[in-house]
Amino acid sequence: MITLPTLDGGLREYAPREPVPWPKPAAPPVSRIAFAAAHVVADPLGDNGPGAPAVIDWEHTLGFRRHLWSYGLGVAEAMDTAQRGMGLDWAATRELIRRSSAEAKAVGGRIAAGAGTDHADATTLDEVVRAYAEQFDVVQDAGAQVVVMASRHLARLATGPADYRHVYDRLLPNAHAPVVLHWLGPVFDRALEGYWGSADVGEATAALLDLVHAHAAHVDGVKVSLLDAEHERSLRAALPAGVRLYTGDDFHYPELIKGDGTAASDALLGIFAAIAPAASAALRALDDGDPAAYDAAFAPTLPLARHVFGAPTHYYKTGIAFLAWLSGLQPGFTMVGGLQSARSLPHLAETYVLADQAGLIPDPELALHRLSSLLDVHGVVR
Repeated sequence: MITLPTLDGGLREYAPREPVPWPKPAAPPVSRIAFAAAHVVADPLGDNGPGAPAVIDWEHTLGFRRHLWSYGLGVAEAMDTAQRGMGLDWAATRELIRRSSAEAKAVGGRIAAGAGTDHADATTLDEVVRAYAEQFDVVQDAGAQVVVMASRHLARLATGPADYRHVYDRLLPNAHAPVVLHWLGPVFDRALEGYWGSADVGEATAALLDLVHAHAAHVDGVKVSLLDAEHERSLRAALPAGVRLYTGDDFHYPELIKGDGTAASDALLGIFAAIAPAASAALRALDDGDPAAYDAAFAPTLPLARHVFGAPTHYYKTGIAFLAWLSGLQPGFTMVGGLQSARSLPHLAETYVLADQAGLIPDPELALHRLSSLLDVHGVVR
């Protein structure tokens, strides 16, 4: 039993449930491709304040990726979950891609990694192309699949869809293997408003589809993070044959991955980092043709996901790191850029409760000990 702060400013008593024994699969799922976007673990002895270069705890950062691979999931590396544009600088990102890709090769795990323009001071479209190409080289040389991240530079410079085509038409034919295009909506990053050349989602979608149809041989899939299930279904139906839709919808993933009988989404999700055992069980059930077991594994995780990704959504990374700490997957609750302060104590307490109710706290006593220490630091009198 523990006394926890509530979202309405009060206190309540909470008794944790018994841990759930989630078995690890013998192999990755076959019915869907599933990536978990992984966070980074900060070195507690590093000067990881806002604006400072990131200092990474490499042992536990790579250990967390081995945890994800052990449940049959792929790792989506150096994405927004790893705090790209929110504390993770390019020097640390480059090393992260190299180390994680080497680890993936050693354990036989699947890996994709984000290539963007965040290392450059691009002021023209051609400079955006060169910046992307430099990061493409890092990802491809490391042996990871390229995820073409949305570029803040491009969003700022582009005047319409033609400017996006100018950049992507030059990039995609030079990829060594088919890439994943990432559409990260403004709910995750306000600087990406109007990506693909229009603030109107329908017009932006049309521009994206024109690009994908023109380069279908170079595009493995499109990763969409707009938190709009109906839009994802319509986009999924309009993609060329063989191009996947990787859902990035952390609010509606169970229904989108399950599909509607004619089409389904694959997955590239930040919440999978927090719910890896349940996600693994759900995907195994899908492989086994057991929809009831699929629903039973995923349904309890949805309230947790919607809370962790609640507004302001771009701070969801704090909840991912917090749950990794409570689960014993990292030694402390500290983040690059000081982002551990981005969520309130009541928000974190509710995150713990929802994770526990979903059966995702592997060691309840450890979690209670760590949570109690956090309450003490915050001055909560119980």
